[in-house]
Amino acid sequence: MDKQNNSIVETAVFAGGCFWCTEAVFQRLNGVEEVLSGYTGGTIKNPAYREICTGRTGHAEAIKITYDPSKVSYIELLEVFFATHDPTTLNRQGNDVGTQYRSEIFYTTSQQKKQAEEFIALLEKERIFGSPVVTAISEEKPFYVAEDEHQNYYNDHRQQPYCQFIIDPKIKKLNAYFSKKLNTTN
Repeated sequence: MDKQNNSIVETAVFAGGCFWCTEAVFQRLNGVEEVLSGYTGGTIKNPAYREICTGRTGHAEAIKITYDPSKVSYIELLEVFFATHDPTTLNRQGNDVGTQYRSEIFYTTSQQKKQAEEFIALLEKERIFGSPVVTAISEEKPFYVAEDEHQNYYNDHRQQPYCQFIIDPKIKKLNAYFSKKLNTTN
């Protein structure tokens, strides 16, 4: 737990395909203080986007979320995470293919690990998805913030075709299913 602006904040790290998509989704949640796009889970220090794209570094495109647990719980973050990407495809999200686009939760506490395991078990028991969930659960690894041009990407580039065809549907789904959890300033 960290102190930020006199409130207790926690961090969560998720990889759910392209970080432009996951960043855009989580930026809209009430209680989320900051979302950083970056890289985690790989073998080299300070990787660059061009290296990540090769898939040879082992890193995933990921986001690091700083949130206020009095406004949004980790379970609620998990709900949004699983509702806004496909956790049943190994190393792939739509047309984005490679280990850098894998579905993975990097827990920062033992409580997060337990909640993630229980959440996935519930999804499987209830057969929420038509296929098994392949989302990995791993201990937090060094997180490297991506280059500036990858931060706040959707908000700065909404007219880009990728944003319109790939990210807009995720935002619409977020608005439809989680409207009561959204930050009204976005």
